[in-house]
Amino acid sequence: MANGIELEQHIDVIGIEGGGTHTSVVGMSADLNVLERREFGPGNLQLFGAGELAAFLGEIRATIGDASCVGIGMAGLRTEMDRRAVRGELANLWPGAKLFVTDDLETVLAGVPSPEAHAYNRVLMVSGTGSCCFGRRSNGNEAKVGGWGQQLGDEAGAFGIGQSAIRILLREYDRTGSCSSLLRQVLERLSLKHPDDLNAWSARASKAAFAAIAPLIFTAWQRGHRFASIVIEAALERIVEDALICRARLGGRGVTQYILSGGCFRRQARFAARVKERLMARDDRCQIVHAAALGAEGAALLAWKQGKRPRKSTRSQRSSGSLASIVPQSLAMSPTEQRHPGSRSLDRLAIREAIELMAQEDERLPAAIRAESPKIETIIRWLSRRLVTGGRLLYFGAGTSGRLGVLDASECPPTFRTDPSLVQGTIAGGRSALWESVEGAEDSTEAGGAEVARLKVTSSDVVIGIAASGRTPFVWGSLMAAKAVKAKTALICFNPHLKFAKGTKPNLVICPEIGPEILTGSTRLKSGTATKMILNMITTLAMVQCGKVIQNLMIDLNPSNVKLRDRAIRILCELTNVSRERALEALEAESWVVKKAYRRVRDSAR
Repeated sequence: MANGIELEQHIDVIGIEGGGTHTSVVGMSADLNVLERREFGPGNLQLFGAGELAAFLGEIRATIGDASCVGIGMAGLRTEMDRRAVRGELANLWPGAKLFVTDDLETVLAGVPSPEAHAYNRVLMVSGTGSCCFGRRSNGNEAKVGGWGQQLGDEAGAFGIGQSAIRILLREYDRTGSCSSLLRQVLERLSLKHPDDLNAWSARASKAAFAAIAPLIFTAWQRGHRFASIVIEAALERIVEDALICRARLGGRGVTQYILSGGCFRRQARFAARVKERLMARDDRCQIVHAAALGAEGAALLAWKQGKRPRKSTRSQRSSGSLASIVPQSLAMSPTEQRHPGSRSLDRLAIREAIELMAQEDERLPAAIRAESPKIETIIRWLSRRLVTGGRLLYFGAGTSGRLGVLDASECPPTFRTDPSLVQGTIAGGRSALWESVEGAEDSTEAGGAEVARLKVTSSDVVIGIAASGRTPFVWGSLMAAKAVKAKTALICFNPHLKFAKGTKPNLVICPEIGPEILTGSTRLKSGTATKMILNMITTLAMVQCGKVIQNLMIDLNPSNVKLRDRAIRILCELTNVSRERALEALEAESWVVKKAYRRVRDSAR
């Protein structure tokens, strides 16, 4: 308080905890008051490809803004080379800031108070997506057990639990020839129809995808399911055994503080309770605590200590985070940015093999779209009511998504004789973006909002944003502006990990789960094909509902060339059984408006 005026605090210290499923970020003031918390996608260093670490950290920088101290603890950070790589990216994004780079174990320890005893051991037990135990003695001795990743370890985390459950359930399926109820639940959770489908699924599934099965197994365990009990009991025994090995390697006879960290302990109270029981039964001098503070707080504290007296950030330095309140977070890396495990040898495949691979991936699209059919139906019903009463359909997108919206809109006048204003597509960067890249055009929410204002969108309209990742600022600017005038809003995307800020979620989100692209990040492939399929359904079936189709014939097409005039004649002949001469006469009399010619022939036959 200065002269009776309370001073506004600004983020000065940033702490980042990168985990296997999501990344926690905290922004603190210079005196370590928490001002902001955010969550982002997976932050395991070993899972980042070329350029992906920079993009990941850049997203955090754009959201949180500037700081004078930045600390980070990352899963998968193992070597000094790893540390240098992360430090280099941080230095590029936060030039001049004090930096602290370590693994995610160190930062959790930093966030939990030490025991009061003079001689003590501390053992961090992590059961999250992965699993690991890390110990430190008060004299500085350290020991680590586990943490070998999804290929060689992680048995006591959600990934290991999900993987082990699938294996044991498939063994039982092999033995009996029938699906158990738990196996059926797992298949349903994964949107699979048959156990045979698990083979292809497992080849492309991420670590987080396996981990997503764990809640089912925990629930079944609590209900006494035999196979679930085998899996969970094995995980319990492994994490407790690793912790006791850690304690033994540290040596000494003082108090041991066991710190439980990770989603399995936070979300599964019975699992945590069983671990505590087993530890107390085997170590009579133990102290067991939960890691109440996020590892992100520990990272911030370590960075703050590194900087000692950080400077305060200015308001202008935080301006780059202004989009955060509109654009949703992605709690995991979008499938549109993930590497497809089945196409890592794409550059070495024979052409015929590559064609087969791409065809197989495209075969997944219909089922994924069909799962979203209730939402697509809702949009069609919105349109069928609004288009006949003066409303419009308006697409907004950038890049491939924007081009597909413009394409679908441009096909409506010749196919259904609609006024060009009835269905419109708007692409970030304007018309030139249809054939060339317009750098930075998609990054402006203001530009999206300005287009909505230019088009004079009202509550009678339906606005559909198209963004493969679900996070294009231009699209979100248009959706929020449309939402403000009470237009119906929908988002078409292919990222199931979006977390929407309060009040920003569109009326509908259509999100088929189609997995990563064969060519990493090239959303003109499956994402583009799926988008075109969805837009085909929306406009075609809305026009059917509006009476522009009889049977399966385009009764309202615009015969603007020789081919289409011939089609118009054939349509009229098929619907009325008149001769070509009579059909041509009616069409010419009605200026080639097919629907009017149809009515003329029909009425004359009565």
